[in-house]
Amino acid sequence: MSIRSVPVAPSRGELRPLGLDEVRITGGFWGERQQTNTAATLPHIEAKLESEGWLPNFDRAAEGTLPEGRRGREFADSEVYKFLEALAWEIGRSDDPAHEARLRRTVARVAAAQEADGYLNTAFGRPGQPPRWSDLEWGHELYCLGHLFQAAVARERTRPGADDGLLTVARRAADLVCTVFDDGGIESVCGHAEIEVGLAELARVTGSEHYARMARLFVARRGTQTLRDIEWGRSYFQDDIPVREADVLRGHAVRANYLAAGAVDVAVEDADDGLLAALRRQWRRTVATRTYVTGGQGSHHQDEAFGDDFELPPDRAYSETCAGIGSIMFAWRLLLADGGEQYADLIERTLYNVVATSPSRDGRAFYYANTLHQRVARQPADPEATSPRASASLRAPWFDVSCCPTNVARTMASLAAYVATADADGVQVHQYAPAEIDTTLADGRRIALRVETAYPAEGRVRVEVIASEGAWTLGLRVPAWADGARWRVPGEETQAAAPGLVSVHRSFRVGDVIELDLPMHPRVVHADPRIDAVRGCIAVERGPEVLALESTDIDGLDDVGLVTVAGDPVDRDGRVWVDVRTRGAADAPWPYGRSAPRTTEAVTPAALIPYHEWAERGPSTMRVWLPVS
Repeated sequence: MSIRSVPVAPSRGELRPLGLDEVRITGGFWGERQQTNTAATLPHIEAKLESEGWLPNFDRAAEGTLPEGRRGREFADSEVYKFLEALAWEIGRSDDPAHEARLRRTVARVAAAQEADGYLNTAFGRPGQPPRWSDLEWGHELYCLGHLFQAAVARERTRPGADDGLLTVARRAADLVCTVFDDGGIESVCGHAEIEVGLAELARVTGSEHYARMARLFVARRGTQTLRDIEWGRSYFQDDIPVREADVLRGHAVRANYLAAGAVDVAVEDADDGLLAALRRQWRRTVATRTYVTGGQGSHHQDEAFGDDFELPPDRAYSETCAGIGSIMFAWRLLLADGGEQYADLIERTLYNVVATSPSRDGRAFYYANTLHQRVARQPADPEATSPRASASLRAPWFDVSCCPTNVARTMASLAAYVATADADGVQVHQYAPAEIDTTLADGRRIALRVETAYPAEGRVRVEVIASEGAWTLGLRVPAWADGARWRVPGEETQAAAPGLVSVHRSFRVGDVIELDLPMHPRVVHADPRIDAVRGCIAVERGPEVLALESTDIDGLDDVGLVTVAGDPVDRDGRVWVDVRTRGAADAPWPYGRSAPRTTEAVTPAALIPYHEWAERGPSTMRVWLPVS
């Protein structure tokens, strides 16, 4: 039984993840995006890391010429490590020799920069630079190393025993971290959580109890106020309340999710039921009160943070792409621990409406933030320039803070590892894509399946049994939105499928087929009335996709803020349409008055688009939440 090719490999839990050596996405929505990732995004990232100087920083470190000429923010090293992780997963997925060459030459440059005692960072520790570990609040030294460790884990799990040296580099750095930060050393944490996840997985790969202990210590110290206070408060670092005592994710949304993911790793390995219960509690309230309809998280621009409960303004949504990926990391770990399909539901929502939204169709431009309401149709980003942050209504090729492109790349490359799981009784399919699944249960029985589907364009999922031994259970997730779903074995009676998990137990024969039909008609959703920013509005969803109205689809109207919905959504010609009432307002010297302003009105049909497709046709305005007439 192999579990090597997975991002997360817990030693216990309700479900065992199936890795890239057991699941292969063969086409469809996600297969196309994986192909774009390998053919376009990864070479694009390598070119940008080179031209921006972030890879050459390692060359300068090896040559002893730093700090002169160093470029990029203090955390730029981490983007190189996420690039390496993405390459490792992609090599495990496609065995592409070009990516193997990219990985090896990048690892060689990184390894050359490592110091004799294992320290590795291009922004600290040399003459003319701040001393090592001198700025734990903002320095990101441990954060960068966490990503290095995840890259090494990906490499070892996809190519065990590879001779490129990446795992050796990671272990030398991890040994130093354990020496410096263990009890009696620097008893603090990094301002940006990530080292916890990296150490936990490195411990699983290597069997090192020291790494596991250090991950445990970092989680236990968080919230004990070892970091300096800042204007946004220690909650920004999640250093205000111990993890066990917190009721909800708060502060910087990426940091909060990375910390929660690492804490689940620790709780699972330690069989710490109290810690795991606290994390479940935080997940439930965060989803119920601090998550956008897209699955996005983070409503504050100034500190990239969660707001208060129900503070979810669509036009000010930050919803950072990396926060969405962190949310998937957290939810996936809880799914493996508990087996609850509510976690897979959030993963699906976030994949289709945050992760798929960030990259352009050509894979060479990205959203950093993911607004739900664009008021102004701004001009495209300069394809040769680096953006300070994605504030335009079109994607940008690179950013001063380019965590999102590399995060998208590593997620896309490893996506097959989030499709299915196994337990002692069978196999569970959580995400739907054309795929081949081939695994061995704990008792040695081989199970192989072929999944065929046009999801999310269509709702039928067809699963054919390719190999089977004895009686076992096939589990198929029915999303929470899928009221009216049905399943059948051809030749047998169709049965209703309630949201959750359909479990089909029998002695399957080779060639048996199970079909799941998910209702894909458009549906109107309403927000909790406490989300006052969208009171009086509706959103429209179809399947797992949130839909949006874009000005491109309304003739003569540049501002979708001047429309209200005048009817129910309908399917027509393969698209979802709504009748919208458009208003024209006259300019005035003062925008407020004692009577309603005079407007001109017209009702016209307008096509909605999947939110992840917005701004692919040029500058536009857009909104997800539509006022009702």
